[in-house]
Amino acid sequence: MVARPLGHTARLWGVVLLANIVGTFVTTALGSQAGLIPPEHVAAMVEVAARFAENTLPSAFLYGVPAGFLIAAIVWVMPSAETARFSIVVWFTYLIALGDFTRVVVGSAKLSPLLVSGGIDIPRATGLLLATLAGNIVGGTGLFALLAHAQIKEEM
Repeated sequence: MVARPLGHTARLWGVVLLANIVGTFVTTALGSQAGLIPPEHVAAMVEVAARFAENTLPSAFLYGVPAGFLIAAIVWVMPSAETARFSIVVWFTYLIALGDFTRVVVGSAKLSPLLVSGGIDIPRATGLLLATLAGNIVGGTGLFALLAHAQIKEEM
């Protein structure tokens, strides 16, 4: 009976992830091609994206692990955060940026200008996003496994 809810959850997350990735690409393509984003901004976006694209697949994975861990930590502390929720999101996001950790949706936003400009091909971009996604999943799942274990270790 557990498989059915997991399948529904996986499908939901897949749709949300795909919508985010397609949305970032379409927004970048329309914005840059229709002139909604000034050319100098597009050039700056490509420059930022090039740094992300320099990652190897293993480094995209490894930088994705702490990012997944930190995002999961946000989810974990939010119920007890009360009035500090905004600050928590800002600080954890800042830590992710400070460590230059990789997030799959942010990665898709970074890679979109490169895809539009022809600076990266689809297989390479897909590989980077999948490696980042795997790192995010391992980091987020790892945090919850550690916290769950800590809560029940006395009972074991």
